Amino acid sequence: MALRKLGDSAYLYPGSPSTLLRVVDGGAVLVDPGHGSGRHKDLRRELRKLGLPLKAQLATHGHADHVAVSPKLDAPLFVHRFEFSIAESPLNREILTFGSRAPRGFLAYSAGEVKVHAVFEWGDELFGLEALKLNGHSPGMTGFLDEENGLLYAGDSFFGERLIGAVGVPYLVDWALFRESLTTLRGFAEKGYLLIPSHGRPVKGDEAVETLEFNLNRLEEVEKLALEFLRKPMTVEELALGIMGHYRVEVTPQKLALNLVPLRALIAELYNRGLIEAVVDNGLRWVVKKE
Repeated sequence: MALRKLGDSAYLYPGSPSTLLRVVDGGAVLVDPGHGSGRHKDLRRELRKLGLPLKAQLATHGHADHVAVSPKLDAPLFVHRFEFSIAESPLNREILTFGSRAPRGFLAYSAGEVKVHAVFEWGDELFGLEALKLNGHSPGMTGFLDEENGLLYAGDSFFGERLIGAVGVPYLVDWALFRESLTTLRGFAEKGYLLIPSHGRPVKGDEAVETLEFNLNRLEEVEKLALEFLRKPMTVEELALGIMGHYRVEVTPQKLALNLVPLRALIAELYNRGLIEAVVDNGLRWVVKKE
C-alpha cells in the first residue's frame, strides 16, 4: 500500500484504521498509527520516502486498533484526557469493551501498555489540527479538523455502510452523544469538507451526507426495533440476538459481545427517557412501560 495525497500537506495511509499523515514544520505528525505486526515499519517507510522525521502521534481515542503500534514509533503520543487511562491500560480497554476482563482472544484487537505523553482538550490546536468533540463511540473520541487541506479525520465517530452491515449496530457507549456527533459531522459535510472515517473510505459532498444519514437512520431503526421487541420483557442478550437476526448478521460470540455494548447504551437511553422499565424475571429484563 502507498500513501494517498489528500492536499498540499496531508496524506492518508490506508488500512483499518487508516492513518492520517500531516506535514508540519520540519517533520510530520501521524493520526491513529493503528495496529498490526508490520504497521510501524510501513509508516516509517512512507516517512522516509517523504524525507520527514516523525514529530508526534495523535490518537482519536484509546482503542487498541488505533494505538497498538504507537510504542514502536519514536514520537510522543497525544490523546484527549478522557482517553488517557483507556490508551495506557490494556485492562481498562477490556473493561470499556466487555464490562470486565475479557476472555483471552475474545476481543477483535488487543495491545499491551501504551505510553501517553500528553493530553489535550477539545478545541486545542495541535500541529495545525483542531481537536473536535465527536464523542459517543468512546468517552473522549476526537476528530481532527485540517482547515488548510479541507478535511476532517473523524475517527470512529461514523462508519461505512459495509462495516455497519457486518455487525448490525454501530459500536458506541453513549447513544445520544453518538447521534449528536453525527449531526456535527453533517454540518462539515454540507460545507464541503472531506470526511475520513478510521474504518472506511473518505467521503465528501452528497456521498458524505448519505453515509452520515445511513448511520443516523440505523440508530433510529434500532430504537424502533428495540421498543417493538421490548413489548415483552427481554434481557439485553435476547434483544441483541433479535436485532442481529433482523439485520441477518452472523451471530458469533465476538459480534454478540460487541453488540451488547451499544445496546446497553440504548437501554440506558430509553430508560432515562422514561420509555422502558426494569423487571426481575429469571434475570434482569427490560420492558416498555405501560401507559
